Amino acid sequence: MTVRTDESHSTPDLSSRDPNWWRQAVIYQIYPRSFADADGDGFGDLRGATQRLTHLAALGVDALWLSPFYPSELADGGYDVEDYRDVDPRLGTLGDFDALVAEAHRLGLKILVDLVPNHTSHRHAWFQEALSAGPGSPARDRYVFRDGRGEHGELPPTDWQSVFGGSAWRRVPDGQWYLHLFTPQQPDLNWANEEVRADFRTTLRFWSDRGVDGFRIDVAHALAKDLDEPLRDLGAPWVRGEAALARFAPGEHPFYDRDEVHEIYRDWRKILDAYSPPRMAVAEAWVPGARRALYARPDELGQAFNFEYLQTHWDAGELRRVITGALADAAAAGASATWVLSNHDVVRHASRLMLPPGTDANAWLLSGGHAPAVDEAAGLRRARAATLLMLALPGSAYLYQGEELGLPEVADLPTEVLQDPVWEQTGHVRKGRDGCRVPLPWTTTGPSYGFGPGGAWLPQPPGFAAYAVEAQDGVEGSTLELYRTALRLRRKLLAGESLTWADDVPEGVLQFDRTGGWRCVANLSGAPVRLPAGEVLLSSAPLEEDGRLGPDTTVWLGL
Repeated sequence: MTVRTDESHSTPDLSSRDPNWWRQAVIYQIYPRSFADADGDGFGDLRGATQRLTHLAALGVDALWLSPFYPSELADGGYDVEDYRDVDPRLGTLGDFDALVAEAHRLGLKILVDLVPNHTSHRHAWFQEALSAGPGSPARDRYVFRDGRGEHGELPPTDWQSVFGGSAWRRVPDGQWYLHLFTPQQPDLNWANEEVRADFRTTLRFWSDRGVDGFRIDVAHALAKDLDEPLRDLGAPWVRGEAALARFAPGEHPFYDRDEVHEIYRDWRKILDAYSPPRMAVAEAWVPGARRALYARPDELGQAFNFEYLQTHWDAGELRRVITGALADAAAAGASATWVLSNHDVVRHASRLMLPPGTDANAWLLSGGHAPAVDEAAGLRRARAATLLMLALPGSAYLYQGEELGLPEVADLPTEVLQDPVWEQTGHVRKGRDGCRVPLPWTTTGPSYGFGPGGAWLPQPPGFAAYAVEAQDGVEGSTLELYRTALRLRRKLLAGESLTWADDVPEGVLQFDRTGGWRCVANLSGAPVRLPAGEVLLSSAPLEEDGRLGPDTTVWLGL
């Protein structure tokens, strides 16, 4: 593996002086409870994250995205927020948060925080006031309360279902029902209420004033809802996600991706642009590409996660189609594309990419990762190739903590340790997302492999020792060193935001050129292929003895 170190290519300015620093940035997601534990209680915390920021700086990322750290009973991993302008005492204090921001900026890292505007915790002061105030009160109008159907109001107002299973309505003692698209502990806010809108404007300013550089917007597509009476049933069969949208004209689903939601984000953009530099934002919007790009328009959030790419099989034709479409959608919206392979909600890609097309990921998890069995070494090879391919694409890349170590999914967690509400709410039908949230291994020994001085809130498998930072640091060819080298080289090579596909390539191969004189070749086939002309800058795996590119391998070439 060789690396060219010349400085001949233009390097984008990722400093705070550049308002567009985010357009081709690499952003690292920290799931705080699983990143690093400073106080030994088994939960990651802000002081632990601050102590480990040098790892991110050495990795070469441009920013970190901090998943929810707000006060929460953890009914949904912190996405049930009790106070949007404070820190959960188990994770630290506002002072600890300020120290994290200061250290991140000292190291040249930007910081994004998760914002959860679709719902609050049921323990939020507003919801407790709504329960006490009763039907028809201004306090209840901040949420979505309705009378039930049936002779005595004993039936839910609609057939809407929770993302986690079961009815999306929960009855309260006075007989009314409230909407919760997620757990019953997460009542949905009513975004037609001006008090709700005003409070989130305050929240945006609160964190921006503390030095936050941007926001990740949770469930960005669900805020606006059609609440005109009578509420509409969706009808059977019930489907989730993007499939649910296909049954409606664009913008007409009762609570997903409604046209009115964009008014909210245009209002937010005025606030974000009032800062220098403007604060960036990225939408979590599980909607089809052309509709998703609307959230990323310059007068709205600026970026939106591309989940179609994450969901695509390890297939050259499928990936080229998805990449081409995503770049076109982003360009049409005036945005930059986004790429992500893993996050806190999905099976880690070192395991997922090895599952045969058509595999039910939940059934695989329920089998403990045994049906089908996944070869960890083969999965790691494919994950490394996928990562090098992703990092060569124009736009922003979002990394999930631990992928730089090559961590596989922990699919065999015992059911008695599961924390994700999906497990209980589906009646033990869906295992949930704990397998990608197992705390990170930093050292090869110790009660939690260096995660903290105590244990870890989810058990780490013995195999994690081999993936630890300590085991890979400075080791040539390790996954950690591959990420470090790739990110260092990528920053030197970046120029424009376009690519040019090569069509005369073997079946199962992706090849494209980037502005600035470099090329990416990814072999997704099962056989070695000859490399085109060019100097090898970096390869996800050693080349074959005859110089050919092996299966499940990606290479960057200088032209």
